[in-house]
Amino acid sequence: MAVAIIRILNNSPTMNFISGDVLIIIFILFITRLPQSFSTTEAIQPSLTRLDSKRLSPSVQESAAKAVLGRLLPTHLLSFHFKIVSKDVCGGQGCFLIENYDGPTENGPEILIKGTTAVEIASGLHWYIKYFCGAHVSWDKTGGVQLASVPKPGSLPLVKDGGVLIQRPVPWNYYQNVVTSSYSYVWWDWERWEKEIDWMALQGINLPLAFSGQEAIWQKVFMGFNISMEDLNDFFGGPAFLAWARMGNLHTWGGPLSKNWLKQQLVLQKKILSRMVELGMTPVLPSFSGNVPAALKTIFPTANITRLGDWNTVDGDPHWCCTYLLNPSDPLFVEIGEAFIKMQIKEYGDVTDIYNCDTFNENSPPTNDTIYISSLGAAVYKAMSNGDKDAVWLMQGWLFYSDSTFWKPPQMKALLHSVPVGKMIVLDLFADVKPIWATSSQFYGTPYVWCLLHNFGGNIEMYGTLDAISSGPVDARISKNSTMVGVGMCMEGIEQNPVVYELMSEMAFRKEKVQVLEWLKTYTHRRYGKSVQQIKEAWAILYHTVYNCTDGIADHNIDFIVKFPDWDPSINFGSRPSKLNSMHTFRLRTRSRRFSFQERSSDLPQAHLWYSTHEVVSALKLFLAAGNDLAGSLTYRYDLVDLTRQVLSKLANQVYLDAINAFRRKDVKALNIHSQKFIQLIKDIDVLLASDDNFLLGTWLESAKLLAENPSEMRQYEWNARTQVTMWFDTTPTNQSKLHDYANKFWSGLLEGYYLPRASSYFSYLSKSLEKNESFKLVEWRKQWISFSNKWQAGLELYPVKAQGNFLTIAKALFDKYLS
Repeated sequence: MAVAIIRILNNSPTMNFISGDVLIIIFILFITRLPQSFSTTEAIQPSLTRLDSKRLSPSVQESAAKAVLGRLLPTHLLSFHFKIVSKDVCGGQGCFLIENYDGPTENGPEILIKGTTAVEIASGLHWYIKYFCGAHVSWDKTGGVQLASVPKPGSLPLVKDGGVLIQRPVPWNYYQNVVTSSYSYVWWDWERWEKEIDWMALQGINLPLAFSGQEAIWQKVFMGFNISMEDLNDFFGGPAFLAWARMGNLHTWGGPLSKNWLKQQLVLQKKILSRMVELGMTPVLPSFSGNVPAALKTIFPTANITRLGDWNTVDGDPHWCCTYLLNPSDPLFVEIGEAFIKMQIKEYGDVTDIYNCDTFNENSPPTNDTIYISSLGAAVYKAMSNGDKDAVWLMQGWLFYSDSTFWKPPQMKALLHSVPVGKMIVLDLFADVKPIWATSSQFYGTPYVWCLLHNFGGNIEMYGTLDAISSGPVDARISKNSTMVGVGMCMEGIEQNPVVYELMSEMAFRKEKVQVLEWLKTYTHRRYGKSVQQIKEAWAILYHTVYNCTDGIADHNIDFIVKFPDWDPSINFGSRPSKLNSMHTFRLRTRSRRFSFQERSSDLPQAHLWYSTHEVVSALKLFLAAGNDLAGSLTYRYDLVDLTRQVLSKLANQVYLDAINAFRRKDVKALNIHSQKFIQLIKDIDVLLASDDNFLLGTWLESAKLLAENPSEMRQYEWNARTQVTMWFDTTPTNQSKLHDYANKFWSGLLEGYYLPRASSYFSYLSKSLEKNESFKLVEWRKQWISFSNKWQAGLELYPVKAQGNFLTIAKALFDKYLS
């Protein structure tokens, strides 16, 4: 057998690219991949056991959990007693137990919560205040917490029948996407991070990505290879674009990184890791994917370094694009990768064995030869394991979806089987819509995590697949030969659609499918602190409409206000962004006129619409009717503003199409009527959003400036913040960036200050072309708009950071104006 394998390798056309030690690894992997009798859980058990042994003492974890309680419910600090227990108490699994405290309770503990780690204890606390006290916890920017329903100390509800035992059906609950650090976390200080880690613990997250501060580590590592800081200035991206610089998609854009930034982020990362470890979490740290500074090619001229192709630039400007990749087959790859792992251990301590690496994220290998692909995977793992002998490779499975034409079964197997059994975990990143496990024989025996992707670019859009979330993880776990070892949330941006993330978090502790409609009844009671009939009815509608997307289309908000079509309506739009199978009607009336909002089979641009807008208007009417009961609720405020925004933005899509059709009919009067209505909708939605602190551009910009330590950094950070949410990456005078509006946001200030001028100038050019009977000057409009955008991105004008106006009064007025 061994001789046969060696002969195959020797006859491989890619043999000359593969080093001898990698050949040995491939042979060993072949042996270890022969049919085995143990289960997936047994395959990862050695890693689980080692990670358990790294955890801090029970007293440290109990104190950490107590501190979470103190920040959440300081009035009840003495009402709970926490205790770490072994997995033996829980049948060998992670679990929490909720019991009545057996002992004196006067001015002391009433409830005892046990857990296998501090995360399980915090999860048990969350479960108790949810299902016994009717409380609710969400991100501050989605309404925050509702704790008024928690009885005062001394009056907490008792647990019946000897208590509650909740076991994890799978070991891990993963959190974050590699780009979340840019779309959501980039401007966070420790105060905000502390809140997030508390939220993670309460949701049961025990496997969070921890990517902050890695540039400071890379600086130390690369300087050991004679790379200067000047070289690194050409390598690192700016603060708001680090995610894509790390993946090798771009370099330099938005930079350079200051010494202050590097130092600040490293200090922050150490605080983040310290808190995660105190709570019993296993952080996932970065590893080396082959992305290297250009200078390395000069310093090591014989190294196998290639320049990658263009990634989303307008004209392939090498100043930003076409980064350099060190081939994993080169011995230098293992040397750098090992040095990076060891430097992290030196800086942070021995906090994890799990490392993320996505070498082929939106970049295909140079050949589909399976021996070659196996060698690459083996080298990536060798770099990790040389630095940490117990390393486990965690990889996003996005490539198997986004580049499915390349990653056929032989290529998938070659990569997935390139490391020993149990040493790779795959994130089935888009399992909520496009599960790969079901079409790849459980990733061909490789352990995987069932993940919810849900959000792109941090867009604000009410959207969800609640039925898939409530059943998908269960179906995957109980399927034949399942290799599922966790659930996860991998959204690109957070702080939106809280209902989606609350349900998904619960799936980490649920063995059975959730009956969503019944669950929503308790969810709404908890979220608003009381049961209101109109709210129940409204959420029943939202469940079957907004949160029941089944068309398989990845939702990325392309509502025309925030993602304005860049085209000449005199000609066909071309292929539509999405293909819908049904027609949806939006019946509206303003004054005496009735509107019909339809998805049409036409050459017009189309926004994603998967539900009856007429029904959602009914849900909004019910929400408004509950205003007298819930006017003081911050969670109600957020949901009402968001729902009103959702309805009006869909109306604006139809108004835009009405304007375009008027232009095509050469009807100047109708064009002006519809375009003015579109512009007025932008203004009105901006006023609506301004009534809630959570929809303000100003808070995003101010958080960026607060991290700056001098005026130069302040200008740079603000430019980064403004650019990411508008027209990021390169432009020319007549071509918008390919990524413009990718990270669009419905934020007050951004609508009035940025989206409004764009729509106004565009419609002005359309109107002039009809009045003068000449062709639409698309290029001239682009010149004007791109020039405006560049100036706005570099602007310093201030935007409000506090809400203005009464949200309920404004929402009612807009309903009467557009929808009554």
